[in-house]
Amino acid sequence: MGHTHQKHSDKQIIIRNTELADLDDVAALSQQSFGSEVAFTQEHFASQITLFPQGQILAEVEGRIVGTSSCLIVNFDDYKGKHSYEEISDHGYIRNHNPEGVNLCGVEVCVHPEYRQLKLGRRLYEARKKLCQDLNLKSIVIGGRIPHYHKYAVQMSVEEYANQVIQRNIYDPVMTFQLKNGFVLNEIIPGYLQGDEESLEYATSMEWHNEDYKPRG
Repeated sequence: MGHTHQKHSDKQIIIRNTELADLDDVAALSQQSFGSEVAFTQEHFASQITLFPQGQILAEVEGRIVGTSSCLIVNFDDYKGKHSYEEISDHGYIRNHNPEGVNLCGVEVCVHPEYRQLKLGRRLYEARKKLCQDLNLKSIVIGGRIPHYHKYAVQMSVEEYANQVIQRNIYDPVMTFQLKNGFVLNEIIPGYLQGDEESLEYATSMEWHNEDYKPRG
């Protein structure tokens, strides 16, 4: 993808593909956002860029890398039902990237806390949607955390919680954002992200459908 420049609050925002020269910066951002246990390292990002360069996107504000998005292509039918984050992301290395697949699979979006007011998450999601359309892929699929579920787990099942978020009766920082970006719920996945106590290890399988998709011959 080419650079897209936008002025926002007098700050210049650039959305572009991640390059090998960015490894230190993107790894530092991941580490700062997620902590050392689950953060992507230089090795993860290098593998992602090598295997699927178009799918790795970042946001720069005034020359500082403050957001990243990592993707691969899969046939999601191969993973439907119970699967884990480690399985569908190949532990972050995406060696299971399938250029012949029909679904763009998002494995991480990360935005620096000090820059959240610039709506960089939405911009990175828009870049993913454009990539999905450019590559004529059927949809974007993501396994999303539901970090506020632990507050409601005593009162309601995970299915009821997801339903309440869809109805906008409950706000969840991840799922609400995905719904606002046009994603719909496929299913709830138990045991998705090991150690995710906030979500009680549940995730929502969410999908955005590319209306321009043309099935291949």
